[in-house]
Amino acid sequence: MKIHEYQAKAILAQYHVPVPRGEVAFTVEEAEAAAKKVGGSVVVKAQIHAGGRGKGGGVKVARDASEAAAIADKMLGMRLVTHQTGPEGRVVERLLVEETLPIERELYLGIVLDRVEAKPVFMASAAGGMEIEEVAAKTPELILKESFEPATGLAAYQARKTDASLAEINPFILTKDGRAVALDAKINFDDNALYRHKNLLELRDINEEDPLEVEASKHGLNYIKLEGTVGCMVNGAGLAMATMDIIKYAGGSPANFLDVGGGASADQVKNAFRILISDKNVKAVLINIFGGILRCDTLATGVVAAARDLNLKVPIVVRMEGTNVDQGRKILLESGFNFSVGQDMRDAAEKVVKLAAHQRPG
Repeated sequence: MKIHEYQAKAILAQYHVPVPRGEVAFTVEEAEAAAKKVGGSVVVKAQIHAGGRGKGGGVKVARDASEAAAIADKMLGMRLVTHQTGPEGRVVERLLVEETLPIERELYLGIVLDRVEAKPVFMASAAGGMEIEEVAAKTPELILKESFEPATGLAAYQARKTDASLAEINPFILTKDGRAVALDAKINFDDNALYRHKNLLELRDINEEDPLEVEASKHGLNYIKLEGTVGCMVNGAGLAMATMDIIKYAGGSPANFLDVGGGASADQVKNAFRILISDKNVKAVLINIFGGILRCDTLATGVVAAARDLNLKVPIVVRMEGTNVDQGRKILLESGFNFSVGQDMRDAAEKVVKLAAHQRPG
């Protein structure tokens, strides 16, 4: 789960990491009031779940509260496009109004998980204002000097008690008057650990997430939207990865990662299928199931129910093996829908890619 900059700073502040004085604003009036409270010149920052906001016009300096209100009036409701949002951008619905600071030097601090070593890795670099990928590329140059304020680094590390999968301060600045301050902050949380942190769930902003991914989470489904035209329904993450790979190998491109899991009910399968074909980019669907705990007849029942409810128009290719596979195939063949059956994964992938290519756009 991702959160906004102002929320990440509030968490860091709880662990005594110095952050600028500021307040969140949802309206022009709130932005003006926040600027008056902070006093003097302020920075007005769009709050979206993406980097590169400054280059996209989402970070502006105001000399006073009146100018902050004028900036907020233009920024709230704007569609902010950055290199991380894609061309569709994100609508700005909240702002962070905070004090300006006299910057002497910009640095980088980050903590990520090394899953091979099963340990957190603390990264520090003299090059502030960089993307995490750039910092990683400059690994030989990574340094940790006294100017990084070990106490601040330790405090940021302690913030990982929230089960964060990533904690990043970029830039971490040294001011002209000798202070160390987290000028920006990014924290991502491990979704699987959120049951231990009920308070963190309140920080979720579903307006920043793909609507189909939000809907899938309500039904306990693992769904991630991609950019292709072939929808994929599978059971198990390993099979999902293999399915996406073989679609690419066949010349197609997956439209999603949709894992219904090992113990899905017919109702869950129905909801999964409904979510999958709600994506207008999906031109054909590949259902690739190995029936173990999730029996093939259960899957087929859910798929047929969804197809009837949704007035199915896109072609469907099914490859299934395992428990009750014959019953599952019979349900599909007797459903009245024109399901194609793949003899194996390669045959199914080639069929679905060919069908997707022949569908009309839109």
